[in-house]
Formats: sequence, structure tokens, C-alpha cells
Amino acid sequence: MVDSIGTGVPPATILVIGGAGAFGLRLTKALLATTACRVVVAGRSDRHRSIVAALVRLYGPLRIGAATFDRADTGPAIQALGPFCVIDAAGPFQGAEPCVAKAAIAAGCHYVDIADARDFVAAFPELDAAARTAGVLAVAGASSTPALSHAVLDDITRGWRMVDVVEIAISPGNRAPRGRSVLKAILSYVGRPVRLRRNGAWTTRPGWSELVRRDMPGLGRRWLSLCETPDLDLVPARFPTVQTAIFRAGLELSALHLGLYVLMQAVRLGLLQSLSSYAYPLGRVADSVAAFGSDRGGMSVSATGVDGDGIAVEAEWSLVAEAGDGPNVPVLPALAIVRALLANNLTVRGAMPAVGLIDLAAIETEFRRFAITTRQERRQRNVGMFASALGARMNVMPALIRDIHDGLRTRLLRGRVDVRGASHVAGRLVARAFGFARQQGALIATVTLVPQEGEEIWSRRFGRTTFRSRLRADAAARSPDGAIRTIRDSFANCRARGRLRSHHCGMAPRATAASGYSSAAVKGARLRR
Repeated sequence: MVDSIGTGVPPATILVIGGAGAFGLRLTKALLATTACRVVVAGRSDRHRSIVAALVRLYGPLRIGAATFDRADTGPAIQALGPFCVIDAAGPFQGAEPCVAKAAIAAGCHYVDIADARDFVAAFPELDAAARTAGVLAVAGASSTPALSHAVLDDITRGWRMVDVVEIAISPGNRAPRGRSVLKAILSYVGRPVRLRRNGAWTTRPGWSELVRRDMPGLGRRWLSLCETPDLDLVPARFPTVQTAIFRAGLELSALHLGLYVLMQAVRLGLLQSLSSYAYPLGRVADSVAAFGSDRGGMSVSATGVDGDGIAVEAEWSLVAEAGDGPNVPVLPALAIVRALLANNLTVRGAMPAVGLIDLAAIETEFRRFAITTRQERRQRNVGMFASALGARMNVMPALIRDIHDGLRTRLLRGRVDVRGASHVAGRLVARAFGFARQQGALIATVTLVPQEGEEIWSRRFGRTTFRSRLRADAAARSPDGAIRTIRDSFANCRARGRLRSHHCGMAPRATAASGYSSAAVKGARLRR
């Protein structure tokens, strides 16, 4: 059922499904405040009509209307309204069919949603042919992810030769409203396998794992954990050189964040099948501490790589929302896209994720009405740990060795190894305790080198055995020429110290690592670029 409110004919009608919800209401108010469109708010029941009545008193009956229908049967209502654009702000989108998008395309109107569901956004291009035939634009994910995050990435990496690592993080204030659909969407992947790109290979990790405590610019230190978002697919697809792409989010209160981390372990271990069915009680727990914490939230997007001049760089964009304005951020990319469509500045047609359509400046323009500030930082990255340690002696090394250890990006080596272990029982027991490879010949080996600030993380997989350690130059052991000749290798709460030597050999590259407990010769190592 659609109400006919008023007799005027505004320039265009925007239908907002879920326009009275936690995020949809903010989008509805933004459309009324910044455009001349008539906005029709739709919901499954009549509960939203009191909100619409309040908006009518502010903006007049010509600007705002109400509709009631189920999203599974939107076709007749959209056909009757004939809107310029349909915006779906209802959610959750995880596991949902794009029925509203299909109905909008069939009615010949544009479609925008704020979906952050990885599966929904990934499948959305299947509607591309129908949207092109109808001559309309249909976009999924016009929200913080992936629309805003990719507008930022496009901006901070413009002109780069290579993007190596991308990390995205969101941390809302504890006083921000928690819609049950948003909470249910988050709980759907907690503890469940999440596929992500890490160190040059695809792997899976439990949702809400990858726990870190980071300094969020403008917010201080906050806990963050892995989230299932469209960016985990879109970043590697749009930036093919990316070795690692990760999206984390966090709760401001440590007790809530770490409590959910504990529940994640229960799902990961199979003690609970999913947390989705516990959305209501967990929401009540979160609501009971809503008065604590702050109303300050933020977002950061960082990238490392090589710029157009061949210089190793890292760039970071960050956002801070004050005074409870954080929940406006997820809907402002959708507002920017609708505004571009109204002005005929966005002429692309088809169905696609909301990436590469509008630039960062257009979205940041929408921030100006709120207590939202952004900033960018860009700096040159330090030279690699080995180049720093060896100094000029690095130049005598073979080109392949210098390339592997330049410290510019993650490196993945593949090859075959012979493992020669200890010959006595005590040595074999020590090797097994630390996870060293057993003595074998012609094993398939992969070695991943992840450069970080002043150190490298090495993950060595010999056959079925994986051994991980952290290498750092020993600054206290400088030689007379200022170079650092000693490397500390930390693993399993132990430290090993090795002396660096460098020489040039006129033969095929061959690297040998030796210690008192084992040695391995890497033959025919291939550098994966």
C-alpha cells in the first residue's frame, strides 16, 4: 500500500526501503536536507509511519511519504511509484537474494544499497546484463565497505606501480546505535571460516580472529578482529599485486570485544554452530553497557607499496567521527552516488559493486555537515632489514638475493630442500619440540618473507612442517663501519643469534642456512613476483 501525500510533483522520487531504521533514517534525513527529491519511506509494517509523520511536520507533505510492503514482493509497489531510484537500507544482506534490485531494474529505475555482505556483493554482477538492457545503474555496497574504502584506496595509491599490503579497520564508539540486523550480520561469520589473501596466498581464518590492538588515529588504542566483508575479494581483484588484504573491526569496550573473541573460539571448536541465533541476548548485553565508552568512532585505510618513482612508501587515510555522527558514515557514499545520478554526472550503466564510481572528494563533501574529520599521511618506508644490516656489502650479493631481501614487499619462495637434522636422540627431541622439519630429502618447500618495520617474519613450510620466526637486526652489535652484522632470530620464546656474511658467487643462486641444530640447502628456489 502506498500513500499519496500532497499534490505537488517534485523533480524525482526516491524510494528508501528500511528508511526508518538505524542507518536508513539517517539516509532519509540526508536526502531531505540536501536534495529537492520526494522521499518515500518503505517498511514491512506500519511502525515507520510515526517517524514519517514527524518528518512531514518538518519538511511538508510534498517531500515525504510512506509505503508498506514486504521486500520479497516489491515489484508492484515500485511499478506503482515509478521512482527515480530505489535505495535498499534494510538488511541484513548476508545470504539474501537481490529481489529488490531485480524489481527496480524491471521497473526501469536506478538501484543503490548499503550492503556490506561479501556473498551478496560478489553475486551482484549477475544482474549486469538486465541493468544494461534497462539502461539503469544498480550498485551494491554503497557504504563504508566497499564504496568508501575503495574510494580511499584509489586516492592514496594513485600513480603507484605496486600495492603490496592493504589493511582496513573500523571502530565505532560504544554509544553508537546497534541495529539488530547489523548485529546479526556480524554474528553470522564469527568463528566461521573467512577466506582472505595473506602473504601472497589465499587462506582461511575464523571470523573475529586475527586479534590485534592498534592505535586508531584520533581514537587511541582499540581491539580489532577479522571481519567478512566484500573488500576481502575486491581488493585483490582490483589491485593484482596485493600480497595481503585484511579488514578488521572492533568494539570500543575491551570487555565486549574480548568477550566476543571468547565466543568465537566456541564456534571455531564446534561447541556452538553459530552465534546468529544469539543476536537478541547478546544485543541486550551490549545495550546494558551503552552508557559506557564514548560516542567517538573512526576508520582507517592503509596501504604499502611502491610509488611511481620506484620509492617504497606507505600511506594511511583515517576518519574520526565525533558527537555520535559515526553512524552517518555508512550511508553517505550512497547519498553521494544518488546525488551524482540526479546531476547526471554518473553515466555508467549496469550492475556492479560500488567501487570506482565516485571519487573520495565526492564522499568527503558529504562529511562536511557532520562532526567528521579526515586526514592523510604518506611516508617513505625504511630500507629492508638486510640492506640496513649489511650496508654497502649488500651490493656484492647476487641480484636475486638482493631482490628477495629488498624489504619492499612480501616475498614467496618455492623450491625443493634437503633437510639434514641432528644425528643424536637429544637433538631430534629438541628439533621436534621447536617444530623443525624432520630429516628428509627433496621436500617441497615454501618460504614466506613478510617485511615489517625493522624486522622480517619468516614462515618456512618444509613438506608438512611449518616453522615461523621473527628476524631483527641487533642494533647493539654494530661493526666499526656502522653496519649491523648480527641478526636475532626469535621463535617459541627463544632467541638465536647469527653472524651475517656476504659474498658474490658466479654460480646459480644457492642459499645455505646453518646452525648447531640443523641445516638446509635450498635448491632451485623460484621467486614469485
